Amino acid sequence: MPDQPDPLFAGVDALLAAVQSGQVLPVPEERVRLRRAAGLTEAAVAQALRTRPASVQAWEEGRSEPSGAKREAYRRLLEGLAQRFPGEAEGEAAAEKVPAPVPVPAPPARSESRGSRPAPVPLSDEQAERRFANGPLLVLDGDGTAYGIGGLVLDCPARTLPALVDWTLTQAQIGSPRLHRSGRDGDPLVVLTAAAAESLGLPLELADRRGLRLPDNHPVIKQLTKAKWQLTKRGFGPWARIYRPAEGGRRHCVQLAVLPWEALDTRAWNDAATLPPPELAQVLGEYATRVITPRGSTAVSGLELMSALRPPTRAVRGEDGVWQSGPVPGSLAVAVDPAPPEAPDEHPVAVGRAEGEVLDEEAYEWIRDPELLTDAECELPWAVGVDVNMAFAAAANRLNVGLGAPVHVHQPAFDKTLPGSWFVDLSHVSFDPRLPNPFTPDGEQPQGPAWYATPTVAYAVELGYSVRPLEGWLRPEHGPYLDPWYQRLRDAYLATMAELGVTSAMTPAEFLAAMEQHKQRDPGRAAVLSAIKATVKGGIGKLRERPQGARHRPGERWPALERPTWRPDIRAAVISAARINMHRKMLALATKADLYPVAVLSDCAVYPSPGPSPLDVLPYDPATGKPLPGGFRLGVSPGMVKHEGTQTFLWAAQLLDQAHNPARHIKGTDAAAGGE
Repeated sequence: MPDQPDPLFAGVDALLAAVQSGQVLPVPEERVRLRRAAGLTEAAVAQALRTRPASVQAWEEGRSEPSGAKREAYRRLLEGLAQRFPGEAEGEAAAEKVPAPVPVPAPPARSESRGSRPAPVPLSDEQAERRFANGPLLVLDGDGTAYGIGGLVLDCPARTLPALVDWTLTQAQIGSPRLHRSGRDGDPLVVLTAAAAESLGLPLELADRRGLRLPDNHPVIKQLTKAKWQLTKRGFGPWARIYRPAEGGRRHCVQLAVLPWEALDTRAWNDAATLPPPELAQVLGEYATRVITPRGSTAVSGLELMSALRPPTRAVRGEDGVWQSGPVPGSLAVAVDPAPPEAPDEHPVAVGRAEGEVLDEEAYEWIRDPELLTDAECELPWAVGVDVNMAFAAAANRLNVGLGAPVHVHQPAFDKTLPGSWFVDLSHVSFDPRLPNPFTPDGEQPQGPAWYATPTVAYAVELGYSVRPLEGWLRPEHGPYLDPWYQRLRDAYLATMAELGVTSAMTPAEFLAAMEQHKQRDPGRAAVLSAIKATVKGGIGKLRERPQGARHRPGERWPALERPTWRPDIRAAVISAARINMHRKMLALATKADLYPVAVLSDCAVYPSPGPSPLDVLPYDPATGKPLPGGFRLGVSPGMVKHEGTQTFLWAAQLLDQAHNPARHIKGTDAAAGGE
């Protein structure tokens, strides 16, 4: 009988071979430690490995093991994290050289005074991961199937809206962790397809097309009322919030998005609403993970992101030992009225305002006088448009804005570090007429004193001109409020662009080639990209939300005025900075390369060109390959430019003759150029 290997030794040999080949995974406790050390959630790991958060949770608890390609990818992730975050074994030698710390006695227990209450305790990272194990949102189909990110599929037994809300809050395990320690966790979002809406008793079209809300006597609303659920003042519309009052610091709120009611605007989300539910869940999930879980339009989401990153209040202990609400440093803590020149016409402080006493900080819309076209320019065959990436976001970066109420000052000395509005005469600052004037949206020369935001006046000083403000509405309390907002949106934008094949490492030629097809590579991610851009533009616009509805009368207050983020002065400062950034680059091209635009619209400039590509018009140093310092630079980063479109120069000249703006149509469509 031939010798047979001892089963015990065979098992040992197999184990040694597995260890040598790197197939053995760390113990479950170590898997958890490595993920937490890196600041990763179960959902983030699941998304990277294209699995469910519940699977990652099972691996970390030792209840199951990954197999095949997922096992190899998971092992690779853990090995990489182990190198960056070594455990106690690697640190023992160093620890032996350090004296043992002297234990610090715990402070004596303190009796709470009558009426005091403990500070609210936020969820720990581990608790948040468990509570939101299935990600930020679900897309519900008509057969009761709920789709989440990373291929997650759940069975939803709910057949009525109250049952759906209960299931979402008690079993679905969806939501998102807070973005700031003093903020609040993101409420779960359930997206209803047309089939799901119909199965829950909702109409496929709202009869109230003006108010966009379900009638208060609709059976579904009666169901919610009977179950003691409430709706916000907006009622039940495309984005409905269903809640009960918070108990013990715990919110009970579900956000619904009703697709057949056009919850996803095609101007922001492209055709995302027509995607199959699993793909739509991935699109919305990527936006929620990188930006914020949608709570309404992208404009609403942009504003909500500001508050989520810089919450207005936090828990502080008063002198009497009682926990109370206090402001967060650097945030907008309370609603303040604008200065009279900063307010829109409908605002109460604008009543009786003299004509012309208005802060007019808007984006460019300028065309050159056709008579100022030179012979050399008219001989060029092409008109090429370049567009600034994320122009408003780039302008918000490191922008100093007011945090509190304005103070009225007569004849103040100009201070570029002080946000506010300045009444000053800039009509003495002149430019080549082939350039737009930087101080007015239409590019025309100012005719006398006018109100300007700080970035506009600072630019006149930068150019060497003296300024003597006659008066000002200034904000002594100030700071870079929008910095975290810019950084999160920048990172989301760059990550999405990289997935679409466009990176910052590309040469200008490679960048232009990649941009020609990036939207076709993945329509879903192209929708995410469009939504990120719309979040920037809409969020800035929402800072000066006008009254809604025909019932409003000038001089009456409207609900938006009561929120801390209703700040038209901050909107004006961002737009001012964006317009000045445009002019600074156009001026550099004019003075250093004798290049002048024929039209500008917001963040798009059109130049005469010998060729159809931006490389034919934007000057580059042939020796170094670098662009002209201070001018437009091709690239993916916010503040750099992309190709907006090309037409014949004859086409552009004819539009100028008709007083139309070529920058609006350079793409070859009727859509306005320069959108964020």
